[in-house]
Amino acid sequence: MPKKASYPHSPLLPSFALALLLLAVSPLAAQPLAVHPQNPHYFVYGGKPTVLVGSTEHYGAVLNGEFDYRTYLRTLAQDGLNTTRLFTGAYFEVPGAFGIANNTLAPKPDRLILPWARSKEPGYALGGNKFDLSAWNGAYFDRLKDFMTEANRQGVVVEVCLFSSYYGAGWPHSPFNAANNVNKLPAIEPLKANTLDNGGLLRHQEAYVRKLVQELNGFDNLYFEIQNEPWADLSDTVLVHNEYVSRNDLKEPGNYWKNTLQVVARAANDWQKHLAGVIRAEEGRLPKKHLVSQNVGNFQFPLAEVDPNVAVVNFHYAAPAAVGQNYHFNKVIGFNETGFAGKRDETYRRQAWRFMLAGGALFNHLDYSFSVGSENGRDTSYAAPGGGSPALRKQFGLLKNFLHSLDLAGMRPQHLPLKSARGAFAQGLGNGKGQYALYAEGVKGFALVLDLPAGDYAAEWLHPATGHKTPSSFHHAGGEKVLTAPAGLTEAAVKITKTK
Repeated sequence: MPKKASYPHSPLLPSFALALLLLAVSPLAAQPLAVHPQNPHYFVYGGKPTVLVGSTEHYGAVLNGEFDYRTYLRTLAQDGLNTTRLFTGAYFEVPGAFGIANNTLAPKPDRLILPWARSKEPGYALGGNKFDLSAWNGAYFDRLKDFMTEANRQGVVVEVCLFSSYYGAGWPHSPFNAANNVNKLPAIEPLKANTLDNGGLLRHQEAYVRKLVQELNGFDNLYFEIQNEPWADLSDTVLVHNEYVSRNDLKEPGNYWKNTLQVVARAANDWQKHLAGVIRAEEGRLPKKHLVSQNVGNFQFPLAEVDPNVAVVNFHYAAPAAVGQNYHFNKVIGFNETGFAGKRDETYRRQAWRFMLAGGALFNHLDYSFSVGSENGRDTSYAAPGGGSPALRKQFGLLKNFLHSLDLAGMRPQHLPLKSARGAFAQGLGNGKGQYALYAEGVKGFALVLDLPAGDYAAEWLHPATGHKTPSSFHHAGGEKVLTAPAGLTEAAVKITKTK
């Protein structure tokens, strides 16, 4: 029998609460992913400064009952990656959405697994009985916790994304749509669903959030994201990003978003702030505290404010400038979805290096080589508005390992003594104690001009596509130092360490 929800709170079973309490007070208890205490622009996990780098299936690993998430998570770990993104059921898609073939977020109707139990009343939009938002589906939470356990085993941190915009097409089959549940909610416009003015739906949304927070509290390998792409439904379009590209230049319907900077509208932002408070209040009664992230906009934008309950600020299709524009908030800045830029591995590899060497701490690629039957991510024949391949994942793994080889706790963009880059675009980090890391793209033979203190140095160039390393050492009398990239490279990273 489905378990009935109790509002406004659904207390944990005493035995579960006791187990969590004992785990929390144990001196050997692990700690959830957190913000690094010395440098809030990075994470700390497992006692070590951490960045998160992933290449993720299209978010349906749990709600799609056909998807073999164990193979998927093992593949991420084998490729050297340590994060994935998960939608938890408030939003999912139907086949054909966004031009994605083999879409893991669009399961067959008879393989759809959601947090809510079915009622005895027929009439759900995709077939079968309607949902009861006051009753939980135990099979879903068993699958969710098994997924989290396997992710933890593989060293994978999960972004638990609670809600999403509906993009118009997602509302007709949503369990939150009054037509699809038996909870006597008034019919509302989909644009009101994720606002505080949603006709009583808020009570059920809060219960859903609290239930997920309770069920996942024992895990360390997660953070919560409130809503995916809130600006897609309710947007403040700030400005045209590139005045040389007009609406007429973007002939494909709906493509003008690529040329505009959008941030979440106030009504949607207020709703997200309320739910961030719900997470904080619920975890206040529980042993473990997890980070909350907010997906704030496309590309880049200097935010006016950040909710104090939010520790991670995420952009989609992000430019490196998004980091610098918001660095003063002392938050983790993330780039947690790529795509819509073709299939070439080079495109997404360069995006990742640019963003992370600008000071970002999270990068997640939307990888369409994962699907039902291709949970090892080897099917590159997909039709989708993006990329993904085994080779690209290995390249992302190189990026993660490069960053983890640095003194991350001390790394900041303002500590980089870069005077100029000759024939290249470049950005990087320094720790203020003689370690520097840079990434550059340009013409063959490009050079980096640095202002370095006197001393002995080791330099190691890395080719981001192949992983080939070119080490060198030099003595420097102080002042300007020119480092020329290895012959033939138009893209390279370099780590410089003062040895004496």
